[in-house]
Amino acid sequence: MKDGPHIARIAALIGDHARAEVLTALMADRALTATELATVAGVTKQTISAHLAKLREAGLIVVESQGRHRYFRLADRDVAQLLESLMGVAFRTGAVRLRSSPREPALRKARVCYDHLAGELGVLAYEGLLAQRVLKTGRDGLQLTPAGRAWFADFGIDADAVAAERRAFCRPCLDWGERRHHLGGALGKALLQRLVDLGWARRAEDSRILLFTPRGEQAWRALWREPAEATARLASVASH
Repeated sequence: MKDGPHIARIAALIGDHARAEVLTALMADRALTATELATVAGVTKQTISAHLAKLREAGLIVVESQGRHRYFRLADRDVAQLLESLMGVAFRTGAVRLRSSPREPALRKARVCYDHLAGELGVLAYEGLLAQRVLKTGRDGLQLTPAGRAWFADFGIDADAVAAERRAFCRPCLDWGERRHHLGGALGKALLQRLVDLGWARRAEDSRILLFTPRGEQAWRALWREPAEATARLASVASH
């Protein structure tokens, strides 16, 4: 008996090289034009139009029009989560590019996973949040502790306001490079935005890479060291 959704069509769409490059580029949660996506995929404008039409029809991407321009982005976070999971399986099974990009070390260190921090520095934060009992795992999944609400408040994030968003509040997201988890959900998004607001990091213009300043990386790593040092760092952050 054949039960459940039919995955072959979606798998075939993602499996095409050009469409896979398009979807990967849109993982940065930025809307891109067809011309920009054609460059990313290495195909002509006419060819990219056909690819984009198929991805739209399948509900994997959406388009927004502004004047004469049309911008494409991933349809929702579920698509981004699917793509990140596929990257993890590809990395684990050795399905990697024959020639690595010069930017790959930076991508593995810190990058945007749709709208939250991934990479080595994202995993560092997730494990630090668990170690400091800001977050806890249990039968109901990942949860913010009462002490965790105070921690985020000290870091300049209103956890109650974040929880009111109509999406998953916090969840573990498996990191394809580290093979461990980083923080996803609305809380992960808020944490990434706070990093940017503090000037500790900025998003690269043409990739998923997140670039930390030397001072920002030092401060970020300090948050996850000894509890006393982390508390002192939070007190410093709260003044910003």
